[in-house]
Amino acid sequence: MKNIFKLFSILLLLVLSCKTYAQLDTLSYIKQFEINKDQYINKPFSYLLGQMTQLQPKSHWADSPFINKKIVESSRFKFCEMDYSFKNAVTLHIIWQDSFPKSEVKYYQNKNHFYFTDEEKAFYGNKIVKDIIVYK
Repeated sequence: MKNIFKLFSILLLLVLSCKTYAQLDTLSYIKQFEINKDQYINKPFSYLLGQMTQLQPKSHWADSPFINKKIVESSRFKFCEMDYSFKNAVTLHIIWQDSFPKSEVKYYQNKNHFYFTDEEKAFYGNKIVKDIIVYK
């Protein structure tokens, strides 16, 4: 019984360390887009997505200003599975050049449960990037 407990503990530590390392690797990869944001600002989001050859967002979350919840001014794209804690998730925060109706985003969020699918790629693709912020 002791050996099983030790083995389980070691396996658990290995899994947790792999997830942590993967998030750090993801952070360094995505951070490069923030460092080079001059290449992506004032261009369609599809251009930025096209440059992300190693990794694509897994989910998307629309942000509205406090004074007008009916529009979207920015979006957060997460690079982890939904079952992973978003507390430490690598996030690509895009501030859009022009706001757009939140009702358009809600349709996709309800349909795809916040997963970033090809439909969302097409929807966000023509939106113009105003600023890029990456954080964990």
